[in-house]
Amino acid sequence: MPSELDMYSTQRRLFLGAAGAVAATGMAAERVAAAAAAPPPLADPRSLYPKPPFERQSQPWPGLSGKMKPRPDHGERSYKGRGRLAGRKALVTGGDSGIGRAVAIAFAREGADVAISYLPAEQEDADEVQQLIRDAGRKAVLLPGDIRSEAFCTKLVEEAATRLGGLDILVNNAGRQKSAASILDISTDDFDWTYKTNVYAMFWITKAAVPRMPAGASIINTASVNAYDPSENLLDYASTKAAIANFSKGLAKQMAERGIRVNAVAPGPYWTPLQVSGGQTQDKLVTFGRDVPLGRPGQPAEIATVYVELASAEASYVTGQVYGAAGGRGNP
Repeated sequence: MPSELDMYSTQRRLFLGAAGAVAATGMAAERVAAAAAAPPPLADPRSLYPKPPFERQSQPWPGLSGKMKPRPDHGERSYKGRGRLAGRKALVTGGDSGIGRAVAIAFAREGADVAISYLPAEQEDADEVQQLIRDAGRKAVLLPGDIRSEAFCTKLVEEAATRLGGLDILVNNAGRQKSAASILDISTDDFDWTYKTNVYAMFWITKAAVPRMPAGASIINTASVNAYDPSENLLDYASTKAAIANFSKGLAKQMAERGIRVNAVAPGPYWTPLQVSGGQTQDKLVTFGRDVPLGRPGQPAEIATVYVELASAEASYVTGQVYGAAGGRGNP
């Protein structure tokens, strides 16, 4: 009688033989796609994007990418997809601008349908993202509202899943950041606003999403370098980001039994509307990014690939991790 190992080996050979036959039919198309998505040439990362000093500038909260000087790069012209998320269904909070915008663009160009949430004041940026997603041949769903409301968070997930036809990627990215020199300058209302946006909303949205997500799905939360190296002027914001990193690691242990992976990304200084709408003092804005080894802030396009990797099935053994991208300083 054949052993269990012999039977497994036979079944595996049969499976691989069948899979090989199917894969062979698509190899030519894959080679064409790979050639079309050739990686960019080598370039010195220190001089790849603008360096400080930057112009003094201020916008009312929550700020718009289109009014920043210089305008951030979200990969609108540079990101080339490789089909890594073909057929996937993603919800990205804060997907109108900054890192969320870059992630939404990348996901669409990798083959995913994408829903984004944003504040009504950010409609101008959201409309641009909608068109970029459609230009990639994917479905775009716009869901404006305030994630400080539990009712809206629950409705957000329901609407996204219904209009996308499912949900297997969740990116909790929306955040609030307001500079304050001292704890004495942080009002209870401001503290509550930051925690509701950065922590409570993540909890509510994730709780609503989990029952809808299949095995193999991915949850990605945006933490920050401030979780590990808090800026003195971002006391409340930094503490929310530490909570996000911890929440992500604990949730990953819970979700393992469902086959859902959970990770976080901890960006360093990135050139986004957060910085020009109260997230930094004007003096800090002028020199923003100068103190990291690469000597400049990151652009949202430079971190989008980290989210793609964590969302893709290729990262099947990656869960409970915090990925850092901070120009060489302060991350895990």
